[in-house]
Amino acid sequence: MATKKSSAGSGGILKFILGFVFALVVLFVGTFIYFKFGNPPVATADKPFPFEAQIVKVPLNARIDREMEKPPYGISEDVYETGAMAYKLQCSACHGVPGESVPFAKSMYPNAPQLWKKHARGNVVGVSDDEPGETYWKIKNGLRLTGMPSFEHVLTTDQMWDVALLLKNADQQLPDPVMAMLKGK
Repeated sequence: MATKKSSAGSGGILKFILGFVFALVVLFVGTFIYFKFGNPPVATADKPFPFEAQIVKVPLNARIDREMEKPPYGISEDVYETGAMAYKLQCSACHGVPGESVPFAKSMYPNAPQLWKKHARGNVVGVSDDEPGETYWKIKNGLRLTGMPSFEHVLTTDQMWDVALLLKNADQQLPDPVMAMLKGK
């Protein structure tokens, strides 16, 4: 009788494994059919998948934390001016300038943050609450699944740091020549 119980038990395990494999195949085929013939959110105006933003942030933040560098130098008016020139040429079309937001930035998914605008809550302006190394990493590497490109082959390392240090201080009063450069005057 012991033999009958053990063979019945192994049959149950086999059914479980076959059921599990069948469920995986159905899931894979269903996902393929949805992506091939359905209407997945691929346009910037589409609503995101549930929890999409939260899922992407976990590996992004982990990688930035692992690879973030410290600024190689401090702030000065020269750093601000060089950063303002690079920002105006490469960044302002999406991220705006002091006092001017970019209207189409709200149509992007995710929205392009307006880096000179005060947050709804608190006194934070743009990414001034982020470490310069985090902003530098984003400028250098870009962000997948957003409109943020990598500037590693567009700007020099010093220019990327200058922009990062400028943005770190976006909540501070910047020198008049820097503000004039940013506003294109």
